[in-house]
Amino acid sequence: MKTTTREVTAECLCIGDELLIGQTINTNAAWMGEAVGLSGFRPVRTRVVGDDEADILDALGTARADVVLVTGGLGPTKDDITKRCLCRFFGTRLVRHPEVEAHIVELFERRGLEPRHVKEADLRQALLPESCIPMPNAVGTASGMWFEREGRVYVSMPGVPYEMQAILRDHVLPRLRERFSPPSIVHRTIRTAGIGETPLSERIAAWEEGLAADGIRLAYLPSPGQVKLRLSRYANADPVAAKAAVDRQAQALYGLIPGLIYGEGGQELEEVIGIRLKAAGQTLAVAESCTGGHVSHLITSVPGSSAYFLGGVVSYANEVKRKELDVPEALLREHGAVSRPVAERMAEGVRAALGSDWGLSTTGVAGPDGGTPETPVGLVWMAVAGPRGTVAAQSLFAGTRSLVIQRATVTALDLLRRSL
Repeated sequence: MKTTTREVTAECLCIGDELLIGQTINTNAAWMGEAVGLSGFRPVRTRVVGDDEADILDALGTARADVVLVTGGLGPTKDDITKRCLCRFFGTRLVRHPEVEAHIVELFERRGLEPRHVKEADLRQALLPESCIPMPNAVGTASGMWFEREGRVYVSMPGVPYEMQAILRDHVLPRLRERFSPPSIVHRTIRTAGIGETPLSERIAAWEEGLAADGIRLAYLPSPGQVKLRLSRYANADPVAAKAAVDRQAQALYGLIPGLIYGEGGQELEEVIGIRLKAAGQTLAVAESCTGGHVSHLITSVPGSSAYFLGGVVSYANEVKRKELDVPEALLREHGAVSRPVAERMAEGVRAALGSDWGLSTTGVAGPDGGTPETPVGLVWMAVAGPRGTVAAQSLFAGTRSLVIQRATVTALDLLRRSL
């Protein structure tokens, strides 16, 4: 029976020894927390337990939220014990669900395997607690399972992230919204690049203080080289007024930091660049040193990027910079590979070599070693060569090698965005 509209709480229970020992990063908890929060539920707790029956039963028994989302331990191997624990907790037994078995067979048929060759271990995935409602898994063999007890909903899903996400997004969240009617929320996420979280918060402090008068909450969501600003307001009484208030404050934010905002919602920086290049009918080529192809990877991760991306050169060695990008030996000797003149010539060289409208380059010291007093670890030069000339910029990034590469990539893309 559907409850009346009220605040509805949710908690996540993630099962697996690999999560406790750090062998696997628990991305599921982050994804589920954001998904339920954006759907109007209030996340109140996330817990991680190992593959231990007593710990799993204790976590299930001490859950206090309206919705308990469980992931992990649903595979065909012997260490997957979640279904056995669920049977004990709900006082039921495992039975074969014909519709789930049919899905498993059909899934393997699509992969070119005849039904008689489907392994019994995979077919055992059709054994589910008798009292559950199966939640379809379009991309795997482990079904989700929906239970209800004493007004609380428990949903168990596989720990494989893309399987859990498909089940939660396509089946569980729609059913939960129908079951509980959580408060509706208006969200708008503004994406920025080229400024850190602290200086950004200082720059928009006065604007942020005024949000409370409109009943709007602001969340800072930083990642390497970027900060997302999410505006949220409950919209039950008057959804139109709530949206109008959020839109009004978003428009004010655009007036405060216009050059820092590159998009909204799920729009990535590389997508915005692609849109602008396609609209202008222009092309791009990339020359990378310290980023090792990461810039090209992000650009080509966008569907349709072949319309504007011609290619790239990973010029890690100075010899490649000379031969492929026409960087003079004298320039390398005089200024060093990590310098403004070399970054500029790399961008100009790849533009000329591939015949593109725009050339983008990166050269730096990603670390953890290789730095000098003149070129410390984390120093990166980036340049953009285009129809109106060449511009360059440098940054000194902190963090691990991986973080330096990520931050340099985003900063280089943002330099290109501003040039476009």
